[in-house]
Amino acid sequence: MADKNKSKLWPAIFAGVFVGAWVLAGVMGWSLALKILTVLTSAGAAAGLVALIIKGRASRKAKKLEREARKREQQRPAAVSAPKKSYGPEIDPIIQEGNRALSEMGRLYMSIKDVEVRKKINELMRITDKITQDAIEDPSDIPQIKKFMNYYLPTTIKLLNAYDRMSSQGIEGENLDKSMANINEMLDAAIVAYKKRLDSLFENQALDIETDIEVMNAMLAREGLSGNKDFDI
Repeated sequence: MADKNKSKLWPAIFAGVFVGAWVLAGVMGWSLALKILTVLTSAGAAAGLVALIIKGRASRKAKKLEREARKREQQRPAAVSAPKKSYGPEIDPIIQEGNRALSEMGRLYMSIKDVEVRKKINELMRITDKITQDAIEDPSDIPQIKKFMNYYLPTTIKLLNAYDRMSSQGIEGENLDKSMANINEMLDAAIVAYKKRLDSLFENQALDIETDIEVMNAMLAREGLSGNKDFDI
């Protein structure tokens, strides 16, 4: 657009030069006027030539930078997301479901304003995370963990969502207050149940530890190294 506008100006420029030549000729004479016009024309031509050179260099530099940027883009390796660690077809779904549940409980924690309820949600999240991680540490616990995740965990989240909806109403009512109080009490029972579930997951480990202690006591007694005192469980 700028070049088109400039091209339209050239007739006006030539006309101005022609008129200027006649004015100079009338005032100073043709000889002096021609000299001045020659100097001005030469200066204008030189300035135009310099402008063309600068413009050409700028254009070539811009094209060079564009080619280099395109080349770097082609050479850049495609972004590859780091693969998530897999623990096997039985454990991976448990980890995924546990993370999803923790994310939802975290959202509810931020949404619910009651400080007491938030503390209970935080405790439930802490225990849920430990139960989820136990699937990695002891795959033999997977049946118990699945039962926990298939019923106890989703039911707890469902009730927390109901509490969140009711508490966001901003009104008081007998039914609302009663339902919210019942859910609050349920959270106490849920925390106790979650802790018992977590403790039961360590039953196998407790048996293994008890067996190891009995074997150690027997070996020490047989070799006379026990000092007549067994290790206590």
